[in-house]
Amino acid sequence: MDTPADLRFKDDEPRIHPTAELKGCRLGRHVAIGERVVLREVTVGDYSYFERHAEAIYTTIGKFCSIAANTRINALEHPMERLTTHKVSYRPNEYFRYLGVDGDFRERRRAKPVTVGNDVWIGHGAVIMPGVSIGNGAVIGANAVVTRDVGPFEVFAGVPARRLKMRFPAEVVARIEALAWWDWPAERLFEAIPDIQRLPIEDFLDRWS
Repeated sequence: MDTPADLRFKDDEPRIHPTAELKGCRLGRHVAIGERVVLREVTVGDYSYFERHAEAIYTTIGKFCSIAANTRINALEHPMERLTTHKVSYRPNEYFRYLGVDGDFRERRRAKPVTVGNDVWIGHGAVIMPGVSIGNGAVIGANAVVTRDVGPFEVFAGVPARRLKMRFPAEVVARIEALAWWDWPAERLFEAIPDIQRLPIEDFLDRWS
């Protein structure tokens, strides 16, 4: 006899809008990909979601990330050292027969992946440049252009983006990192959500650490 399903939990299959374009991607449980999102060689962790018109390439994204509309993760470079920055020099196959994709330039781009930690919020229209690493719990403001690494729980904004503040004091950040709640099983997360909603952060950590 089959064991009945636990009615607390919804289907954990990813939800992908029919207008989204994905190539070479890996999606975790409960991932949601919105309208006209374009992803190329991206790994997306459990519960993370992309809102409409976002794009990413050569990127690894952690769990529970909130990625707003019109964001661009890993805004790829063009070859400024060449005669032209136009893609005619590295994708001539789009215009001519017998000339293929410039594999060396493609590998140059792949060699600068972006890494996004867990529980990261990337605001509307933000741009993350190649090779950037964003730590757990960080927040990227709307329309920011991130050109350097962002540490755990730092809040970055501006063009180019700079650190505005920390989300929490250092001792609280250390406790959250140690808790690693993003790796909890669904059963434990289900039980913790009411406390996440109502308890001050220190009280939550005292109860659940």
